[in-house]
Amino acid sequence: MFRPVRAENGVVFYRSDMLGEVIHGFSARIGGVSRLTHTACLNLAFGRGDEDETVLKNTELFADAVGFDAKRLVSVPQIHSSRIFTVTEDMLGEGVYRKATAEGDGYIITERGMFAAVKTADCVPVLLYDPAEKICAAVHAGWRGTFALIAAGAVGRMKELGCKADNIRVAIGPAIVGACYEVGKEVADAAIGALGEKAEHVLVRGRSEGKYLCDLKTANSIILCNAGVKKENIDVCGLCTHCERETFYSHRASGGVRGTMMSVIGMK
Repeated sequence: MFRPVRAENGVVFYRSDMLGEVIHGFSARIGGVSRLTHTACLNLAFGRGDEDETVLKNTELFADAVGFDAKRLVSVPQIHSSRIFTVTEDMLGEGVYRKATAEGDGYIITERGMFAAVKTADCVPVLLYDPAEKICAAVHAGWRGTFALIAAGAVGRMKELGCKADNIRVAIGPAIVGACYEVGKEVADAAIGALGEKAEHVLVRGRSEGKYLCDLKTANSIILCNAGVKKENIDVCGLCTHCERETFYSHRASGGVRGTMMSVIGMK
């Protein structure tokens, strides 16, 4: 179950009971210092119109609310890929306090004191944790990443490090729901290519010819189960970023003029 948390500094974020006590949070847009109409209030991405100092202050407020050191965070530019990094000490601060040296869409964390975050504004944030091996992961799954099986890639990397798939707990955070996400043939074909006959659980005929409604949260759940994660170990947030525009940023609802949320995980 997902639960909202309002921190003492005013920042609102969501936690999943599935992930237990591991440090994690899915941000909302509430509680920051952004004052532009389209980024108000907790924009956590550079390049959306805010001054860099504003974004950094928001990041530090979010970090304080969730309970981690922002200087120990990595969040590199995303490219809608299946590229996953194993976080190392020398990466900490990249994309936050200094320019990133690489781009990608996922992270594996094997050591305490390291935190990684993916950024979304309709795409699907997926956080994973193995409480037995103390290994975390975070992935950003837009439609390209979803159907490139980035979530399964994270599970595979965790298994290589000694995790058992049936020990992995997953939280799929706030994202656009299928009823609000109309796509064309390119996306539908990608879904069918990745999921086969199970794509029928993800695609519904759209409101016009050649269009489909695509449920990326369900798609990622199917992909995770196919990778060996137990269905009962996957917590899916029912909130829609497109519908809940006062709570979340939405790329589609805003026509691309918006701020960005952050979903973070790590171990102290």
